[in-house]
Amino acid sequence: MLHRYPKRVTFLLLAGLALLIAYPAWGPALFGESSAFFMEKLTLMLIFALFAVSLDLLVGILGLVSLGHALFFGLGAYTLAMASPDFSPASLWWMLPLVMLVTGAVAAIVGVLVLRTKGIFFIMTTLAFGQMLFYTVSTSSMTGGTDGVFIMFRPSLAMGETPLVDLDNPLTFFYFCLALLVAVYLILRALTRSHFGQVLDGIHDNEHRMQALGYATTGYKLIAFVVSAMIAGVAGMLAAMQYGFANPAQLGWHHSGEVLMMVILGGMGTIFGPILGAFAYELLLYFYEHLTNHWPILMGMTIIVAVLVLPRGIAGLLLDPPGRKTSLFGPWSAARDAQQAERVASASQASAGKSAGEVSS
Repeated sequence: MLHRYPKRVTFLLLAGLALLIAYPAWGPALFGESSAFFMEKLTLMLIFALFAVSLDLLVGILGLVSLGHALFFGLGAYTLAMASPDFSPASLWWMLPLVMLVTGAVAAIVGVLVLRTKGIFFIMTTLAFGQMLFYTVSTSSMTGGTDGVFIMFRPSLAMGETPLVDLDNPLTFFYFCLALLVAVYLILRALTRSHFGQVLDGIHDNEHRMQALGYATTGYKLIAFVVSAMIAGVAGMLAAMQYGFANPAQLGWHHSGEVLMMVILGGMGTIFGPILGAFAYELLLYFYEHLTNHWPILMGMTIIVAVLVLPRGIAGLLLDPPGRKTSLFGPWSAARDAQQAERVASASQASAGKSAGEVSS
């Protein structure tokens, strides 16, 4: 797993970040009266990017494909909806930790059970847990059934009676989501480059070998599972703040499938790839929905073509641009490494033969 990226990737990411920050400057000029709508669309992309990054920790870094990740996304949304006061905004100072605590606790319980399985069985057990919560919420009058629960007030971020950030302002909320995404990205980048991240890479490549080296792999996987769920819960909370309600659709398996497609489209195991995948997926979805009523067919064909043409996703184009003979993890790089290893081995053999000749003489 590669966790050190070329400078061009860092430059492009910083350029994209600067472009998002400067949206109030170029958005109205480009979209005119629709600039407010597209800013809300960008906010939604940021939320789904956070959701996709959380899943990439499981799928791309750890190698565990989950079809029940929407369980934690929806759980974060419902935690906000059920815990918010009816006639006043909740404080984000305690709501955010509460969402992370609830999703983390549920993930710990679910993880202890599902991490006993592997491969297709892991996929099916995560799907089963997600669907169990989906049907529980859909049929419960406490959660509003299929209608969901409305959130009358967005949580406030204040110091005493002094508001620090006005989250009711769409532009402020956009920057708030952007700041959270950047913070989570930096945390996961540091995590994957740490000793903990190296152990996760080892588990991804060969879990039995890591166990033979003395690592308690189940504990590492459980921690990664809980961290991933907590990030997904935060994304669900932001989605509920954006929409103003929580409903069972946010818990459905199709929602897990959508975010999995974002991860695949963007590039698994790169952390930044799923962010690009989320933006690309939502842009394609917006275009196809306005193009035809049969947009799912076009979206499905696009994903199939992307998998066949871009097996490493959009991130692969940045890490290994077409036409470059010096690739970071392409066939040119593999051949160059093999040639270098062969030269080193030949030199070692020659040196050993020369030493043996000197000794015999």
